[in-house]
Order: sequence, then C-alpha cells, then structure tokens
Amino acid sequence: MIFDQQPQRQLPLNTYPKWKYVMIVLVLAIAFLYAAPNLFGEDPAVQLSGLRDTKISEQQVAEIEAAWQAKGLTPIAVEAQTEQKVVARFAKNEQQLQAQEIANKILNPSQDAQDYVVALNLAPATPDWLADLGGKPMKLGLDLRGGIHFLMQVDMEQAVKKQQEQLRRDFIDTLTSEKPSIRGRVESVENGLHVTFRSQEDAERAYTALFQRYSDRVQLELKETNNRPYVAAIFNQTKLQEIRDNAVSQNRLILSNRVNSLGVAEPLIQRHGADRIVVQLPGVQDSALAKRVLGATATLEFRMVNVEADPVAAQNGRVPPGSKLLDSDRGPLVVFDKVEVSGEHLTDAFPGFHPQTNSPIVSVRLDGEGGARMLETTTKNRGKPMAMILKESVPVFEIKDGKRTLVKSSIVETVISSPNINGQFSTDFFIEGPDFTPANTKDLATQLRSGALIAPTFIVEERTIGATLGAENIEKGIKSVIIGFSLVLIFMLVYYKLFGLVANVALTLNLVLIIAVMSLMGATLTLPGIAGIVLTVGMAVDANVLIFERIREELRDGTKPAQAIDKGYGQALSTIADANITTMIAAIILFAIGTGPVKGFAITLFIGILTSMFTAIVVSRGIINLMYGGKSVEKLSI
Repeated sequence: MIFDQQPQRQLPLNTYPKWKYVMIVLVLAIAFLYAAPNLFGEDPAVQLSGLRDTKISEQQVAEIEAAWQAKGLTPIAVEAQTEQKVVARFAKNEQQLQAQEIANKILNPSQDAQDYVVALNLAPATPDWLADLGGKPMKLGLDLRGGIHFLMQVDMEQAVKKQQEQLRRDFIDTLTSEKPSIRGRVESVENGLHVTFRSQEDAERAYTALFQRYSDRVQLELKETNNRPYVAAIFNQTKLQEIRDNAVSQNRLILSNRVNSLGVAEPLIQRHGADRIVVQLPGVQDSALAKRVLGATATLEFRMVNVEADPVAAQNGRVPPGSKLLDSDRGPLVVFDKVEVSGEHLTDAFPGFHPQTNSPIVSVRLDGEGGARMLETTTKNRGKPMAMILKESVPVFEIKDGKRTLVKSSIVETVISSPNINGQFSTDFFIEGPDFTPANTKDLATQLRSGALIAPTFIVEERTIGATLGAENIEKGIKSVIIGFSLVLIFMLVYYKLFGLVANVALTLNLVLIIAVMSLMGATLTLPGIAGIVLTVGMAVDANVLIFERIREELRDGTKPAQAIDKGYGQALSTIADANITTMIAAIILFAIGTGPVKGFAITLFIGILTSMFTAIVVSRGIINLMYGGKSVEKLSI
C-alpha cells in the first residue's frame, strides 16, 4: 500500500521553532542562576586549617566558639568544610581580627606546638541552596583584592649538579659491589661524569656493569685519553629535560607547603615558562615574612666526621679522598662526602628547649626510611662524631634592562654541631648549637619544616598591592564598565529606536552570560579582565550595528519590512563571524604566550566573543521574531 507523503510545514517568515525559544530560555535561566552568587558579596571569615595531616576536632571548635562568645564575638556561621579545614564567618572586619587572635592562641598555644594555621579570609555569602547547585562567585585577582606577587626562578644548573652527585654515588656503589670490586676515579664534567680506570679490563667490566643499570639515564661510551681508558656517562637530552621539569614541578609543590605556613586562603602557585614559578598571595601585606618563608632554601644533612683526617693538612689542600673540609665553631672540620641522612627525609621540625639545660634546640622528626638510615648510622658509629650540616643557597643576580635575573648560586654549608653519638636513635631527636637562640631556632625550624627544595629557587621579581589600592581598582573598574555600558545603551536607543532597545536587552544578557561562564569556570577576574569586558561590550554591539544597518539598506532598496529583517540577519552573519573569529584567534595567541595579566584579558575577551555572538545573533533575533514574526508589518522602528 502506498501512502502520499505529507508536505513539510513551512514556518512563517521571521519565526523560530519552539525548541529554539526553549533553548534560549534555558541558557539564560542557567546564566542568571550561576551569575547570581556575585550579588551576595562576601563575609569576613577566619579559616582554621591543620598543617600536614593534623585534623581539627569538634572539641577544639567548641572551645574556640566558647572563647569567642566570652569576648562578645558571635560568628554568623561556623562550617567544617573538611576534617582539616573550618571556616567561621563574621559580620564585621573588626570581629574577624579579634577572632583570629583568639583562635590562634587556642590552636597554637606555644612555639613548640605550631600545627595549625589561622588565616583571614573572605567567604562567599552565597545561599546554601545555590552553593549546593555549584554556584560560586568569581575570584578576584591580586590587582583587585590586594596582596603580594612573586616571580621565582629555579637554578637549573644546581638541579643538574644535584643529579650528577646522586649519579656519582650510585656509580661508586655499583663498582664497589662488583666481585672483585672495580676501582676508578670519578670526575664531574658538563652534564655528566667521567670514570677513569687503570686497565682496559677494568674499564670494560665497569662499562658492562654501568650499562646494565644506568643506560636509561645516561649515554655511556667507552673511550681513551692519554692511554688511560675511561667511561663517559652523559645525561641524554630526554633525561636533562626530565630533571629540569621535575625541578620546577617539585619545587612548585614544596612552595605550596611553605605558603600553607603563611595562612593564605587562596594562593596561586603555577609554572611560568621553562624555569620560573609565579606565586601570588592574596591578602598578604607582610612581604618580609613572605620572602623569608618562600626564599628559605635551607636543608639539613647528617654526615660522619673523618676523625682520621688532619684538619691542618686539609686546609693546605691535602683533603683525603671521599672527604671535604668545612668550617665549624670549633675550627676546620673534615667530614665524609657520603650523606647518611638528607633533608628530604625530614617530616617535621619545631623549636623548643633542652629538658635538662633549658638551652634552645630544634626537635627533628624523620620519615620511616630516614629513621631506618639514622638508626643504622648511630648503631654502627656509636661514640664517633656526626656533623649536622645546614646547607643554604646564596643567589647572585644580574639586573639588565630593568629586570632582575638569576646568574648563578653557590651552596654554603654550615656545621651546626658535631656531637658524639652517645646512643641509638632513629625518627625523633633534637639538634643544638652554640649560637642557638629562641629566635633563630624558630626560623631554622620553619626553614627545615618547609621542605628541601629540589633545586635552589630565588625571587627575581616582587610586587605588593595594598588592600586599599585593590578596592580602588575594583571601584574604578566597575565605574568604567558602567560608563561604557551606559553610553552604548543611550547611543543604540537613540539611533536605532525600538531595534536599539532590543540590542540593549541582548547586551545586558551578554554581560550576565560572561559573569556566569567565568563563575562556572572558576576564572579569576583581574583589572585587565575588566578591560576585556569593556572591549566586549563594544564588540557585542558591533554585531547588532552590522545587522541593523543591513536591514536599513534593504528598506532603502524597497524591500518589504519582513524580508528586510530576514535578509539583514542572514546576510550579516558571515561578516560578523569573520570579524569575531579573527579576534578569537588573537585572544588564543594572547593566552598562549602572555603572562598573568595578559592571560586574564585574553580569557575574558574569548568568553565575551562567544557570548556576544550568541546574544547578538540568536537572542536578539528571537526577540525580533517574537515582535514581527508572522505578522503583516508596514513600518519598522529602526
């Protein structure tokens, strides 16, 4: 049986199908929903955080709340966000400051017990129902909120040298473990090592043993110079790049731990280029403290003292192989090169006082592997002196074209003390020195607790933005958007009449969409970002101007109003698309190669272009269609 095909129903001119109106309403409803959190503002808050794995108990929170109540401080709300983080909201800034001081005294009662951070914060006042849906306000950048910006450079030369030293120790262990052991002289060369041997047989055996274990890390070659065979071990380019990438990535993580000790609520710590790290600390104004914590590059090493070496002979250049000469409070001291325990195994350090002499000390705690090594060392070397060495990096900077650049750094090793090992110990012990004071033991503990950096990292650029300046930037930025937005609205209304009113509605919806998208993305709004919004306002109305001028041309040519609207929107589309796509390409390039402020501008511009195309082409056409679609129109108000 054959059925006649029903003809498709044609929509009247300038009419959208229902699904398009549903889509527009749905998109705009979601936009209003997720832009709304920015209307509720923020509450002054105190953020309680546990360092490392320290948790905040309900009993501690109850004790702090009782202390606040006793001082007449009633928080708006106290929220336990995780087991290690509690946020208390207050109505006024004055209450916030008092509450911070009280909470800090309870959580950190002494210098020996500093397991918590009590930070000032601004908590979004978003209603719970909206927050449960994922609604949150835009974050404000450093230039709007105030704080400190650091640009830090990683010393890649020292990162490679550290890996060379590790490789040297590994080579020695491998060659001595061979049966019979292989003896050779290990020398550091650029990006690698040379191991020289007395005989060709030893060189070939060493090459075989080293190739089996280290061919994935270094390029190994058996060579000869001055009739002496040697093995050349050079880091391949892949390994060198891995060393450099790891140095930046791991240092970034360690700097994050250091920032936690400053009590910064929402820090930004990210890689910048090949060897630099950007650190932004919103709300922090004490640059000296921030630099002291971030710039701390101290780490602790434990080495055995070479008691058989003659310090006087070592001062004259006769240092025994496998040893090095250091200065100490007792004069020159010869220690072995081998590091028994390094700072990477240190998990905690805090200042205190000796239980018997009451002299300042630093208590140290090691992880399991470090504790096992320390136990083995103290068991085998009972009665012998062990040196506790503090290693610090001293930077050398060069200022060129107004920029501060790291030239090199040198490692300064200071012997804190070299006591005899009187008994076995492993994970928990303390160190003391003749020059220790309560003040410098606190600084030393902070440096050690912050973690040993993979490579020295130095501050090459610093900017401090006051909170008052940040508030002024917000005020000026908002004023610029309002002025620009208002002038565009007035112009469109006067010049294009009713169609101008439609464009103004689309322009307003475009701003809502930009704010909603940035809030959903968790993007940070900066001063250049506000400039991007102002630029987007002009670009958004430009699309409507193209459409409306095209409609006017059609009307002047005698086209009927309904057809003029249809042709105006249809024929202007390609021009609008070309203009916006080229600007989007520029925004992508700015984001790819730009720094922080430029990236903020690029993100806002890119989002604004996408939303403006939607509101100018889809939303404004939908409104016009509702007004004129399917109707007999004699004249347009344009």
